[in-house]
Amino acid sequence: MGNDLDPRLTPAQRFGRELGRVRREAGLSQARLGDHLGVSSSFIGHIETGNRRPGTKLAADCDRFFKTDDLFTHLCRNITAPTGPAWFLRWSDEIEPRARVLRSWDPLLVSGLLQTENYARAVFRGGLATSEQEIEEQVSARMRRQLILTKDSPLVLWALIDEWVLRRPIGGPEVMYEQLDHLAAVASRQNVKVQLVPYDTPCTSGLMSGFVLAELSDAPTTVSIESSGAGEVSAEHDLAAFIWDRYDRIRAEAHRPGQSLEIIKEARDQWKQQM
Repeated sequence: MGNDLDPRLTPAQRFGRELGRVRREAGLSQARLGDHLGVSSSFIGHIETGNRRPGTKLAADCDRFFKTDDLFTHLCRNITAPTGPAWFLRWSDEIEPRARVLRSWDPLLVSGLLQTENYARAVFRGGLATSEQEIEEQVSARMRRQLILTKDSPLVLWALIDEWVLRRPIGGPEVMYEQLDHLAAVASRQNVKVQLVPYDTPCTSGLMSGFVLAELSDAPTTVSIESSGAGEVSAEHDLAAFIWDRYDRIRAEAHRPGQSLEIIKEARDQWKQQM
């Protein structure tokens, strides 16, 4: 896991690392895998070392053969068209799709996994140097990430959101109404729990940055921490334990899921009145 998260890895090397990991877990040699995929063992070897770039067909074939949803398709896409900084691509393409449970804290915006297209578009437009084409690519990538919530055997998401997020006019009243209506619908799913942290809470543990904790079945708990202009992905035990403690402190101040859902609906209706 530590090597997989190495920031020096290129997207092609990350694809190769994941392919090698999944192949070994399946008990296959490079030759056996090559036979199944219709390519040579040397080609598999070059892919795993990052010396050759996989094509979209090979990535799709790997997902079908290993039943890894879209893991290799996502990794392949980012080899030619990355849609974010390197640290975040490691999270969105290698950690998030393999997570069993995600626990997130968002003090400023609705969590990316819970955003609508229009809300996400308004967020990305905040980057003044970003072109419209880049914005649309980022929006599409964010929508693809959300498939992990609806796939067969979806992960469980526990999302803590600051109550002020419901009042922040991202994109205007229509965008906010649509976003909160979507948030209320998603929060009603069995595998998604949304809890609001009251705007007047005295807890200051989460005011410095947002973060996400990922519980994995085959690796240590991994954390993604995002701050202005930078981010970090780490499976280091002490850091993950520190962030988990911070998460628990914030959640202790949060409304229960049912009460949070009612507050979301009330805020949604207030935005509708402004349309």
